[in-house]
Amino acid sequence: QVQLVESGGGLVQTGGSLRLSCVVSGVSFSSNAIGWIRQAPGKEREFVAAVNWSGTTSYADSVRGRFTISRDNDKNTVYLQMNTLTPEDTAVYYCSTRDHPYGSKSVADWRYWGQGTQVTVSL
Repeated sequence: QVQLVESGGGLVQTGGSLRLSCVVSGVSFSSNAIGWIRQAPGKEREFVAAVNWSGTTSYADSVRGRFTISRDNDKNTVYLQMNTLTPEDTAVYYCSTRDHPYGSKSVADWRYWGQGTQVTVSL
């Protein structure tokens, strides 16, 4: 059974930082790409960042330079360090994986999902 458990969300002021974590089980973690996807109120889910099996990363234009995704294969954990947060980053953040070593910027390509963690950025 594939499980993804996110943590680290919360309320932060504009300009602040948060670090999200995602523990993954039930898949060959070191062989899979892992991604973060978010959904803001009233909007569709959108790709945020992904890390390939090799550690290569990709980002949405809206977060590049502010967010950093990383993975620890020994702990089956992926992190999303979020800096310089703005109210536009307010969303539920989902950790996801797919049976593929490379990530995708298409949300439809991601197969397994966590329950999500709420990030709220206040003015």
